[in-house]
Amino acid sequence: MEPDNGLRFIDTPSPNFDERPSPVSVIVLHYTGMQDAQSAIDWLANPVSKVSCHYLVAEDGVIVRMVAEDKRAWHAGKSHWRGTDRINDCSIGIEIVNPGHEWGYRPFPDAQMASVIWLVSDIKQRYGITRGNVVGHSDVAPARKQDPGELFPWGQLARLRLALPRPTKNLMDPGWTDAGFLMALERFGYDVTNPLAAVVAFQRRFRPELVDGTIDMECRCILLALLLPKPQGDD
Repeated sequence: MEPDNGLRFIDTPSPNFDERPSPVSVIVLHYTGMQDAQSAIDWLANPVSKVSCHYLVAEDGVIVRMVAEDKRAWHAGKSHWRGTDRINDCSIGIEIVNPGHEWGYRPFPDAQMASVIWLVSDIKQRYGITRGNVVGHSDVAPARKQDPGELFPWGQLARLRLALPRPTKNLMDPGWTDAGFLMALERFGYDVTNPLAAVVAFQRRFRPELVDGTIDMECRCILLALLLPKPQGDD
């Protein structure tokens, strides 16, 4: 649907997709991790790459449509979230232009975030996706990926109820051992096969100012608060 709000769209179809076997229930946010937008678009549209996304959002806010939502784009790779493997099957992938950690990671511009927010809001509403299923690539593939990274402003999405907020009030330390924390982290949704990678991914998402892989009191408090029942749930 073309919105009447000044957003600009470009169609650059990618051949890298197949049939979707499951209903859409997850939104996965990525950064492109390439030197510029055109390089990323060219790669995602190249049949040799075997990768793609449903949408790409440029730094100026332009939204590039690459794969139809009813098809499975190849963006998440080997992945897991909340008991489900093969997240490509049930997700819509949004690539956000940013050089990433390899090419000069930098903050995400306001114009770009305005388009990301509109896109996430639109998709979330149409498919009834819960806030807990709006995730980063590093959340679903912690051992392999670190995008969209610690500079991504999750708080902007959370304030609009488009993603889970970082808990900040009435935090209690459950006193978990490291093994207990990892069990709780798995219950929350992460693949903890690689414990260090899982902790780092959790910190990137919910404690981005200190991403050190150490399970400390603050991490335990945040995770407990995320797991506690909430009146509105994570819708």
